[in-house]
Amino acid sequence: MKILDLDIGDRKLILGSSSASRRLVVESLNVPFEVLSPDIDEKAIRYSDPKQLTMAIANAKADALITKVTEPAILIASDQVVVYEGVIREKAKDADEAREFLGSYNHAPAGLTGAIVVVDTKTGKRVSGAQMSRIYFKKITDEFIEEYIKDKRAFEGAGGFGIQHDQIFALVDHLESTKESVMGLDKDLLLKLIREVLQ
Repeated sequence: MKILDLDIGDRKLILGSSSASRRLVVESLNVPFEVLSPDIDEKAIRYSDPKQLTMAIANAKADALITKVTEPAILIASDQVVVYEGVIREKAKDADEAREFLGSYNHAPAGLTGAIVVVDTKTGKRVSGAQMSRIYFKKITDEFIEEYIKDKRAFEGAGGFGIQHDQIFALVDHLESTKESVMGLDKDLLLKLIREVLQ
């Protein structure tokens, strides 16, 4: 099978994530792939540095999934957190925290730090890379915030939002990165890592 110009041979492509936004990124490659959801306790992995945290979680997801893969595959695992003024934000735990998160982006941008881990299960080779991006929002109104919380979408992604939602993307003023990067899976980095793991 080929992923653009990359020949992965008899390997399957597996996305180790239940994230809707990451699935959209992999779908844009226009190749067949499977989805496996890692069953790990992310809260048990704690680091104050966002790069270290996301890399540790992405590797833990890969470790958990490797045991479930019985055929040769390119396995993709990743993690991402929002960093606001130096503080790590994961998924909002309740409506009050979601309001705090969303309202704060009227004052400063949402930074995103993430990690991608790619494993060739045929050879056991593993490579990884970090991705960083920043989102500057237009005015986020109280009315929007309440509706977004009511729809439960404020609890789907780190920092209280999912960039794959049209309502949120319409509020983006500009990005310091690609849309795929803020969706949690930078396509250029992903293809670079797949190329590396095959070498």
